Amino acid sequence: MSPIFLILFLLFNLLISASVHATRFNIPRLSPIGPRISRNLDIVSELSVFDDNDDMETFFYTQTLDHFNFRPESYDTFEQRYMINSKYWGGANSSSPIFVYFGAEESLDDDIPIIGFLPNNGARFNALLLYIEHRYYGKSIPFGSAEEALKNGSIRGYFNSAQAIADYAEIIIHVKKNLHAENSPVIVIGGSYGGMLASWFRLKYPHLALGALASSAPILYFHDISPQGGYYSIVSKDFREASETCYQTIQKSWTEIDEIASKPNGLSILSKKFKTCNPLKDSDELKDYLNALFCDAAQYNEPSTYPVNMICRAIDGNTNSGNDTLSKIFGGLVTYLGNSSCYINAFPNVFESSPGWSWQTCSELVVPMGIGNDTMFPPHPSNLSRYLQSCKVTYGVLPRPHWVTTYYGGPNIKLILQRFGSNIIFSNGLRDPYSIGGVLENISDTIVAVHTNNGSHCLDILKAETTDPEWLIAQREVEITIIEEWINKYYVDLKNQQ
Repeated sequence: MSPIFLILFLLFNLLISASVHATRFNIPRLSPIGPRISRNLDIVSELSVFDDNDDMETFFYTQTLDHFNFRPESYDTFEQRYMINSKYWGGANSSSPIFVYFGAEESLDDDIPIIGFLPNNGARFNALLLYIEHRYYGKSIPFGSAEEALKNGSIRGYFNSAQAIADYAEIIIHVKKNLHAENSPVIVIGGSYGGMLASWFRLKYPHLALGALASSAPILYFHDISPQGGYYSIVSKDFREASETCYQTIQKSWTEIDEIASKPNGLSILSKKFKTCNPLKDSDELKDYLNALFCDAAQYNEPSTYPVNMICRAIDGNTNSGNDTLSKIFGGLVTYLGNSSCYINAFPNVFESSPGWSWQTCSELVVPMGIGNDTMFPPHPSNLSRYLQSCKVTYGVLPRPHWVTTYYGGPNIKLILQRFGSNIIFSNGLRDPYSIGGVLENISDTIVAVHTNNGSHCLDILKAETTDPEWLIAQREVEITIIEEWINKYYVDLKNQQ
């Protein structure tokens, strides 16, 4: 199996923001996809992974650039892509439901092959399946191209979550009107950042969405709410549970890398040992790559392969490359990525979504990502002031780290949502490092937390497999049952009003 897609993804994570050793702190991408897509290249290359892919129709909606102002430029428009699968729909006459997937920081082309919750449950609910692409991603980019849209500060300012969920609102209204489906209940679904959007949409537009499934949505991973070092603590916990000796080997490796790098020809030695594609410029280049690899393995530690265990088995049992610490680390890297002529620093940043994600984490999605003293990584506390200044140098404006919690809520969220919110499922896997910022306890009878001890990032909304473990099947069934209860109650209320 070629490791090319995973290598590119790791490079993407490193290039969208500076490393843990630099001024900007790396915020791992919030995406339901991640490097798991590289484990099965058929998923990447064949959009026919779902038999009903041929039933998907593509449309473009003439979307308003700025929903919240009435300046002349606010009335500019762009074409926003959405896709519909009506194969399972019972029709408007029966008020059959509409499942809406919220695209996030990638193209819909990346999401549709692996997001399975909608097609896997379409027949059960007689549901229309609607997928909406996030502005500034995929084919939904104002002003023609991502480069054009992001290089101008004024244009870039329309790229935020509030505008995005307003886009979703317009398209949902448009689709329901076209289909004469005003009485069809809408369930919005999203994973990771898309899960955040789904939960926020239910809070901001309760008249449009009956309920929301927010998978692996770290809506509490903001300043003064969740522990700053939580992400790396869970990554380390995942590796330690897999193997204590593996954990200790990784923990020792950072110092050894620096020691070798400090010697004459040390960088050449490291470049040869790790088969880098180009000579290393400094030790941080290697450490950042390994940091991203370990984090990605933990975040996307799906049960089909359990990559954390895969890496640790190689690190603990490596004999091909040698038994010294760094040979063991390289053995883990090769086992995870597969055989390749070279690793690390091979390609420039080719991911179309990377500039967008960099902007989002330098504007409103400011996640306090630090490393404490209780991990397998070198300690590195989050430094908000330096992060803000670095973003200002890059984009000319300061991020607003407290805007998300001001606009959507965050502190004391249980007290607030149990009084004013309803019909949201927050699902998490506790092996997912981002679960530290997730809602893990029920807030009310209708705002519920569904989590699994062994789950990783967004597993519950991915395509169901015959090899899925019982705990994952059970998690999905709990979510489906809750959604059925929402819809059944809606039909009772609808009938009583007619």
